[in-house]
Amino acid sequence: PDLLPACNGEITTMSFLQDVVDILLQYVVKSFDRSTKVIDFHYPNELLQEYNWELADQPQTLEEILLNCRTTLKYAIKTGHPRYFNQLSTGLDMVGLAADWLTSAANTNMFTYEIAPVFVLLEYVTLRKMREMVGWPGGCGDGIFSPGGAISNMYAMLIARFKMFPEVKEKGMAAIPRLVAFTSEHSHFSVKKGAAALGIGTDSVILIRCDERGKMIPSDLERRILEAKQKGFVPFLVSATAGTTVYGAFDPLIAIADICKKYKIWMHVDGAWGGGLLMSRKHKWKLNGVERANSVTWNPHKMMGVPLQCSALLVREEGLMQSCNQMHASYLFQQDKHYDLSYDTGDKALQCGRHVDVFKLWLMWRAKGTTGFEAQIDKCLELAEYLYNKIKNREGYEMVFDGKPQHTNVCFWYIPPSLRIMEDNEERMSRLMKVAPVIKARMMEYGTTMVSYQPLGDKVNFFRMVISNPAATHQDIDFLIDEIERLGQDL
Repeated sequence: PDLLPACNGEITTMSFLQDVVDILLQYVVKSFDRSTKVIDFHYPNELLQEYNWELADQPQTLEEILLNCRTTLKYAIKTGHPRYFNQLSTGLDMVGLAADWLTSAANTNMFTYEIAPVFVLLEYVTLRKMREMVGWPGGCGDGIFSPGGAISNMYAMLIARFKMFPEVKEKGMAAIPRLVAFTSEHSHFSVKKGAAALGIGTDSVILIRCDERGKMIPSDLERRILEAKQKGFVPFLVSATAGTTVYGAFDPLIAIADICKKYKIWMHVDGAWGGGLLMSRKHKWKLNGVERANSVTWNPHKMMGVPLQCSALLVREEGLMQSCNQMHASYLFQQDKHYDLSYDTGDKALQCGRHVDVFKLWLMWRAKGTTGFEAQIDKCLELAEYLYNKIKNREGYEMVFDGKPQHTNVCFWYIPPSLRIMEDNEERMSRLMKVAPVIKARMMEYGTTMVSYQPLGDKVNFFRMVISNPAATHQDIDFLIDEIERLGQDL
């Protein structure tokens, strides 16, 4: 009650916010301190019972509010910690954090130039720059920042469908033939999720076989397209993946582009995880052919370390998003405004309210330059190669696939001493399946590090190590290997 806009609330407000900033700064410094835990793990029921989280009728004091802030951060996962390797988005960038604070203070909505003039212009500039990096002449085309890769991929499906059957917007799915989309068996689950949400149905997403490294096999794609056409279905989209979630594989985009051209199918590239490699002269060849795509998803909040959320959908043809999504809401998008209406971007989005996600990326790009992002990305890829070289012939480790990783994903089994002498049979498999989950649980209980694991196809649980935090070093990789061995010795 004493904070602004309360009468004479300035002093109280300044000291309260100063206290909050102090709490945040302590947390930031701690995030990079390797002697602190990555996580102070408690089971959900413990955490619920240990504190009173309930909402009450009566207000709390500002002291209690500050305590709430401290408690929340005490049990938060330090995603910026150099030993947090659990997700594709890790790290804590200081300029990105500053930009996030500014965005929250400005607290506006991205739909019109009228209420977000600078942000709308920055989105225009940044998306054009990203399209240039994809390789579209002069950065031509369109785009939008969306809440995440899953939504960006859904936009691509929506626009591809509209391009082929514009009448679907008014008449719905009943008015058009049965559509099918194609994506690799290693692609992100969001392709099926988008098909479900758009009424296309998950059965209409045909999964294409991958080679042993997790790349889509073009000949299988062509075979399945012909099969679908013979059944009377209409192929409308191929989603190729640049950097798969588990293996970090890059689909052969040139071969896929040739097939899409031959059968007149929209080519989407899901580069949510691998798109960042376009910033690196050394690694961008892995996305050769991306310039032939009709649309591209690229998440700067993954490989580029921009604070969540920051995902872009880029579209080669201008004006398509607008005609696909616009509803001409007259209370927002008045046609008789006194400025260039092309900057009122809200009508090409699915959302009405849209968070300002661009400022973090734009400010970081200013602070680092393209070369700064390049150095950061090259470093993460070098660390992944270091890990791979260290464990590929090490006793107790088995690689999930042969050859050095194309991205920072390193997939491996840790084989405890008790399993090393066993012959390869069902019994060994079922025991190996339990190893990674137990080691992961121990990691979290000790709070020392976090790495993801999963089964895939006929392969039982393995570790999927990913690196996207520029704060990580060779010593952190060494630590991780020692820690896995320490926690898995007795299994």
